Amino acid sequence: MYNKKLKLLIVVLLIAFSVYQFTEGYIGNGIMYILLSLIFVFLYFKNEFILLAFLKLRKQDFTGAKKWLDKIKNPKSALTKKQQGYHSYLNGVMVSQTNMNEAEKYFKHAISMGLSMDHDLAMAKLNLAGIAFSKRRKQEAQKLLTEAQKLDKRGMLTDQIKMMKGQMKKASVPNQHFGGHRQQRGGRQR
Repeated sequence: MYNKKLKLLIVVLLIAFSVYQFTEGYIGNGIMYILLSLIFVFLYFKNEFILLAFLKLRKQDFTGAKKWLDKIKNPKSALTKKQQGYHSYLNGVMVSQTNMNEAEKYFKHAISMGLSMDHDLAMAKLNLAGIAFSKRRKQEAQKLLTEAQKLDKRGMLTDQIKMMKGQMKKASVPNQHFGGHRQQRGGRQR
């Protein structure tokens, strides 16, 4: 993995060398070096390890995704702000199965750093709503749930949002016990 500043330096050097190739009359080489520099521009905005982690998550391979994310040693220097958000988002998704407190920290950090797609932001808020609801912070969970519903413009999370609302309604209905006391059966005892 390359540092984000190193990627930009490689882009500048490749473009400079391609200009040199153009001036020397090697047009094909110059075009090739410009295309090669575009790869590093792409990798500046989309980190290669985050892309590989997304591919592993798509196949439900959490250990493989964690392995790729762990290769990013220092996210602050290696990733742009949005990439740091996705790094935290992916860590939150993986940790949410085992440790809700840590997952909550990851999702909050992902939201503060920013996620470029509304669907991902809605998913992070939905997960935070679930965590807040499980910690009995119903107002916060309701607020996060409505924000997630507003962000889900394509309707990809409607089933999960309906399920969460159903669980919240079920939890808010008080248990009704009729009779108040236990009635004993009268009869012979042996």
